[in-house]
Amino acid sequence: MLQSDPWLRLPTGEELPDSDDTPVDNELQNEIPNLLKLILGFLWATRNDWFFAADMGVYHTTGTNPRIPIVPDGFLSLGVPRLKGGNLRRTYVVWEENDIVPILTLEVVSHTYGDEYDDKMDKYARLGVLYYVIYNPEFWQRDKHEPFEVYRLVDGVYQRQEGEPVWMPEIGLAIGRGMGIYCGLEREWLYWYDRSGNRYQSPEEQAAQLRNLLEQYQIRFGNLPNNP
Repeated sequence: MLQSDPWLRLPTGEELPDSDDTPVDNELQNEIPNLLKLILGFLWATRNDWFFAADMGVYHTTGTNPRIPIVPDGFLSLGVPRLKGGNLRRTYVVWEENDIVPILTLEVVSHTYGDEYDDKMDKYARLGVLYYVIYNPEFWQRDKHEPFEVYRLVDGVYQRQEGEPVWMPEIGLAIGRGMGIYCGLEREWLYWYDRSGNRYQSPEEQAAQLRNLLEQYQIRFGNLPNNP
């Protein structure tokens, strides 16, 4: 690895750009990881040992140049603090994170094919990412794959995981598709699930459920009592 070279001075996070400046060409590439991050923020609100990012550069030493990041649409790391030195991260620099690589990366396939099934898969395998999720709701027939695929790294090779949602014991969550509402849009999204296959709701869905309960209460008992 590049770190073994004593003459090499690895750059700091402040010296590195936060992404590769490649614009997304599909709205889902932003919305899907942002929804997953939002739900995690509620599920793990009391935890300080995880980090989830969308479209952020991951700098590592398993490629040809540590200054060239790989930029997943979304990724999750465990065992790292939510804040880095008390601040939000601009980048994720593996050698500044105790060499902790993301445990999960997510790619949302867009109109412009981005090597999700070959080059990126090879890069994530070399990096040591345990779970690789590919969501391809529109172009899966073009690419001769399924709309939703989860791979687990076994002896350096990704193996497709069966079933859905896919339980990931190292994370303590499952991931899969589901119909729901996010940003006022009802459609298929990716969600986190528990071990029994129950879907975790988005904050937006939880708020709607609470409003429905309040409306039912008012219908049955009249106006809500005033606070003392």
